[in-house]
Amino acid sequence: MKAAVFHKPGQITYDQVADPRIEAAGDVILRVTSTAICGSDLHILSGAVPQKEEMIMGHEFMGIVEEVGPAVRNLKPGDRVVVPFPISCGSCFFCNHGASPSCENSNYKHYGPNGDLMDQKGAALFGYTDLYGGYSGGQAEYVRVPYADISPRIIPDNITDEQALFLTDIFPTGWSAIDWAQLKGGEVVAIFGSGPVGLMAQKAAWLNGAGRVIAIDPLDYRLEKAKAVNKVDTLNPHKVDVIEAIREMTGGRGADVCVDAVGFEPERNFLDKVKATVNFEKGSIKVLDMCFKAVRRSGTVSIMGVYGSPYDNFPLYRIFDKGITIKQGQAPVLNYIDKLIELVKEEKVVLDDIITHTLPLSEVAHGYQIFDEKQEDCVKVVLKP
Repeated sequence: MKAAVFHKPGQITYDQVADPRIEAAGDVILRVTSTAICGSDLHILSGAVPQKEEMIMGHEFMGIVEEVGPAVRNLKPGDRVVVPFPISCGSCFFCNHGASPSCENSNYKHYGPNGDLMDQKGAALFGYTDLYGGYSGGQAEYVRVPYADISPRIIPDNITDEQALFLTDIFPTGWSAIDWAQLKGGEVVAIFGSGPVGLMAQKAAWLNGAGRVIAIDPLDYRLEKAKAVNKVDTLNPHKVDVIEAIREMTGGRGADVCVDAVGFEPERNFLDKVKATVNFEKGSIKVLDMCFKAVRRSGTVSIMGVYGSPYDNFPLYRIFDKGITIKQGQAPVLNYIDKLIELVKEEKVVLDDIITHTLPLSEVAHGYQIFDEKQEDCVKVVLKP
């Protein structure tokens, strides 16, 4: 088959590779009909999230079941399914307590309680390095899906791939950020980053009763997309002091909820990069620090952007003084996906309006380039095998 293969930082190519096969009784083989490039894939491309061996990329995908293992009971050949990005066994302590991203069994090589930099990680993720299980991803013509009775969800024929695809990751991730804040109605929610996850968090904020949603991003084309699809207020940090602007919008208090949908690779200047080098840090926590400043006292900060190293001068004093509640981590997709499928079926949310580029899988290198380098006003790339 053909697949998008990571070779080394900066190099992802469209290659011929071995077909996947059933390896365990609970596996299925899926023929991929749609897949997408995620912002966290760019961390692997850049080398910020390390991967030594070649690997098939991609954790946002859906398709048609082609083959099932002998123990699979919930799926049959011909079923059209969407697949959540964390791989969950469905039977361990964490899977039984609504914490499937901490599954004890799927990441058998590098699972552990410590959460270290290079070992003792949580659940396996599709196409997301050897540290997270080493499973081949779905930017391919076919993919093996383990524990297939647990996570995949059958999608009705009247829902298009484009409407369903983002149920794999970015919509549940954006939903998690808002659900963790437990909105009561009428809150001001400030979302830092208007990439795909930020746009989905904006949708989730409105659906959960926010009174005002503010999108923050340094790229005008992303803010224009946010305004067009989500009808939010927008702030560009190159044009205004974002912290002061948010306080002016909220009677001086700050936002009730701030969401970091950027992570450790924000737009950075030369001094930011020097500081990171001196402190042996990956990227920067500048966006997270802005969230801590912009949120009101006793407010909530949800961290959906990826962070992968310790950081010097972490503002614990500010978090303590303001009494900020912090929630973060991989999205527990299984906690939300059935509800979110219903929202799509009932046309209460539109997900495909963030797509800016649909390309054949053969053009995957170009897709990564325009997404990574912010070319062609690229917001979200969908790939068709």
